[in-house]
Amino acid sequence: MKDFNSFDWVDKAAPEKARTVQEALFLEHMGYLAQHSGYYKNMFAREGIDPGRVGLADLPHIPFTEKGDIEKYNDDFLAVPKRKVADIVLSSGTTGKPTRIMYTESDMTRLAYNEKIALSRTGITDEDTVLLTCTMDRCFVAGQAYYSGLRQIGAAAIRNGLSGIASHLEILYSMPVSAIVGVPSFLQKLGESIAERGETGIFKSVKRLICIGEPVRDKELTLRALGAALENTWGAVVYSTYASSEIVTTFCECSERKGGHAHPALGYTEVIDSSGKTLPAGEVGEVVFTPFMVEGMPLLRFKTGDVSFFIDQPCGCGRSSIRLGPILGRKKQMIKMRGTTFYPQSIFAQLDEIEHVSEYYMV
Repeated sequence: MKDFNSFDWVDKAAPEKARTVQEALFLEHMGYLAQHSGYYKNMFAREGIDPGRVGLADLPHIPFTEKGDIEKYNDDFLAVPKRKVADIVLSSGTTGKPTRIMYTESDMTRLAYNEKIALSRTGITDEDTVLLTCTMDRCFVAGQAYYSGLRQIGAAAIRNGLSGIASHLEILYSMPVSAIVGVPSFLQKLGESIAERGETGIFKSVKRLICIGEPVRDKELTLRALGAALENTWGAVVYSTYASSEIVTTFCECSERKGGHAHPALGYTEVIDSSGKTLPAGEVGEVVFTPFMVEGMPLLRFKTGDVSFFIDQPCGCGRSSIRLGPILGRKKQMIKMRGTTFYPQSIFAQLDEIEHVSEYYMV
């Protein structure tokens, strides 16, 4: 099993040093795929790819992996004997049929390390008590990831899961909580319920809201109406985080809150246009990710289906790793109207700005 902690230094390394580490890990990744993954063995043979003679600069010449591929050839992506599978997650497929994502014990350790790094960036330490309002069951990985990361940090985790507002209120009444992880729209309803009950003393202990599943910033990295409402209601700092079951890696904001960092040693990020061309920093396209050091179901150039952009300027926090902007939408949800391209998220953002619209449903 890898000693993931030995890569801590790469998170703040100079770009050229981080790139050297990524090149080495990519070469190791390609060798692992060629030796253990039936799907990629076939791809390399079909495409004439020599896995020992490619580098990151060659990625644009390597085919993408899509959700539909994992769904269609699910067993071929498994790169370990079935006895080494430690956890099975179900991810939504392109046809609505659940697709298995299988992790080994090493992958679960990597997942915990990934979240330790991510949550630490927000300032969470072993002095914190963190309420998790996301599920740890139903074959869903996020809650497990956050919990494991918090345990590595040494913080106290409260696993209340997808409970109703009353259940979370009971927790918040009974003990001081310094951070909450959850979906922003739910956290806003929870905060409003606290305010309506006149129990605003609860807000004093909550310093951070770690937002998952919904964007809280716009393309300019400023808070959307929902994010601003959260900070106003709770008096806490809002942080955004992004991940998916397939990439087993998190992009999480730091104290600067100007895009989500991904640890350079955990993978390589690309953004592509509709033709598959790799885009430079600042240009909007589909996020593509190659995770490193994954055993169970290692992937190569995985198309997430999520639309964003990356920032390659050094961050005020001292890290030089690229940052991912907010998720602007899903590629398959793109709407074209009168020559303009937009996503449902932009409509949601406008609805959030209307004072008397508290709930809405899009069909």
